[in-house]
Amino acid sequence: MNKQLSWAIIITGAGWLLPACKDDKAKTQQAAPPPVPVNVYTVAKGKAAYYDQYPATVTALNQVELRPQVNGYLTGIFFKDGSRVRKGQKLYEIDRQQYVANYQQAQAGLQVQETNLMKAQKDADRYHELEKHDAIAKQQVDYADAALEAAQKQVAAAKANVASVQTGLRYTTIYAPFDGTIGISQAKLGTAVSAGQTLLNTVSSDDPMAVDLAIDQKDLYRFEQLQKKGGTAKDSTFKLILPGQETYPHPGQIYLIDRAVDPQTGTIKARLVFPNKQSDLKVGMTANVQILNNAKTEKLLIPQKAIVEQMGEYFVYTTDGKAAHQKKVSLGTRIGDQVVINDGLNEGEQVIIDGMQKLKEGSPVQIGQPKPAGAPTAAK
Repeated sequence: MNKQLSWAIIITGAGWLLPACKDDKAKTQQAAPPPVPVNVYTVAKGKAAYYDQYPATVTALNQVELRPQVNGYLTGIFFKDGSRVRKGQKLYEIDRQQYVANYQQAQAGLQVQETNLMKAQKDADRYHELEKHDAIAKQQVDYADAALEAAQKQVAAAKANVASVQTGLRYTTIYAPFDGTIGISQAKLGTAVSAGQTLLNTVSSDDPMAVDLAIDQKDLYRFEQLQKKGGTAKDSTFKLILPGQETYPHPGQIYLIDRAVDPQTGTIKARLVFPNKQSDLKVGMTANVQILNNAKTEKLLIPQKAIVEQMGEYFVYTTDGKAAHQKKVSLGTRIGDQVVINDGLNEGEQVIIDGMQKLKEGSPVQIGQPKPAGAPTAAK
């Protein structure tokens, strides 16, 4: 009897404990995490003048590789490596003896053919005169006309041969094709050179210099408008930042925009020109082009520190005053400690500017004093 009573007490006690455990667990689950203290920034529009930056390469408007058009040995070099040259200046000479001899031989051959032509002409004239008096057979006259025609063609062939040999002789001397700078000679005196094969040197124009950059197709219309606008000597729309981060002292302007967009990259090549009186710009230099973006439309700006990057994408946390909500944004140019927002936010929204490391979607927040939008300053 006592044993049965004991089991009844145990079962009753266990039944009383189970609801108590469930209540404690429910209370634990219902307890919300404490709000995260944050500060916010009110999104507002503002006018901003800044520079868009593009990687670029310095190149020459005109550049040509010098290669011989005849075979032979290099017998003359008439410039200093790396010097400026003028159009028509004599640069190289290839051994002329063989080509002079060939030219003289061709001239002699032409003279022989011209002599034969004179004889054939006299024979034809005499035979035609005899034919008028029926003093010669018609067949003889025909033979004379045929010989005259053959002699005429032989003279024409000899003249063509003279012109060909004369061209080869002329090609033994290589001249500068335009004003510019010549590089270090790739061939030395006495070198055997081959027509169309041996690289002798490279000449490139150096004032002005071209700067090539690839622009996104969405910026094409803007660049076309800048091209139509043109540029003046004092225009600062285009600045060149040299490899050492120095700003090139002379502004540039758009020279041309390529004919087509590259379908693989969605970009199109634009070419700027910069004056280069002091030869500070060299072909092949890498640099950055800064292009003034002075659009009159206002831009949304927020502090750079509000941006969260995740796997190459950018987000901000906004709040309605109670919880944090993550939004994906598209960024524009950074201006000082602020950044332009191209898409993803609206004016008047509040973005969280600190404490983001403790936040996730829906996290409760406790807002400090909101910070008003500051007036953006022009980029320098």
